[in-house]
Amino acid sequence: MDVKVSKRFAERAKGNLRRYQKIFEAARTRDVNESDTCVMISDFLADVLGYDKYSEVTTEFAIRSTFCDLAIKVAGRVAFLIEVKSIGTDLRENHVRQALDYAANQGIEWVLLTNGATWHAYRLRFEQPIRGDMVFVVDLLDPNVKPSHLIERLYLISREAASGSEIAEYYQRKEATSRYVLAQLMLAAPTLGILRRQLRQRFPGLRVAEDAIAELLRAEVIKRDALEGEKATAAERMIKRGSRRMAKQKGVAPVPDHATSPGVNPTPEATTAV
Repeated sequence: MDVKVSKRFAERAKGNLRRYQKIFEAARTRDVNESDTCVMISDFLADVLGYDKYSEVTTEFAIRSTFCDLAIKVAGRVAFLIEVKSIGTDLRENHVRQALDYAANQGIEWVLLTNGATWHAYRLRFEQPIRGDMVFVVDLLDPNVKPSHLIERLYLISREAASGSEIAEYYQRKEATSRYVLAQLMLAAPTLGILRRQLRQRFPGLRVAEDAIAELLRAEVIKRDALEGEKATAAERMIKRGSRRMAKQKGVAPVPDHATSPGVNPTPEATTAV
């Protein structure tokens, strides 16, 4: 997924990223503690990401009353809450749980979890229970990752992007093209109608209903994990809202989906094999 990186950020990041990769690599070899990791991250926020570490990087929002949790404030508001772990710590989702809860209470939408070498970006869902969606993961010390990929991901949390909507737009594009959304689009009435017409054109005399196509897609084409769970349910709601909105704009009644429940009973017409 392409990210348009500002020239100013690209020039600064390219000039400093390699230096910090060496710093983080050496720190990992020494297995430095969390406090020292936090100091390096503060410098990284300034030298690579472009924040003023005296006015925009703060410990005011420390979660456990310790200076090792940081926040980035831009124009008087918290843009990112940062949960810091020592550079030798393998980052796990439970490490960011407390930061997500705190961010939710403060109305902060974006949370970063990092040990300096690896960065996880989360977007909060303000619902019960509170949870965060992974936006991206980037490992600065992975030799298989292209520098251009690092630059694109880091740009999303940079000073140049913090006052805009780049990370929000990136997240929306990622969500819109997720397997959950695509699965629901395949099962939506307009897509099923197209598939039915295509089948009848290519196989003259074939009689097959949209319900039967939906069942085949569910059972034999689409992977089950794309149709089950919270993200699949959220994607289904998103597609339904979009369908209702489009129908309202056109002034017509929304077309009922054939995929709203997994146990759709096919019509007599649908009993013919595809």
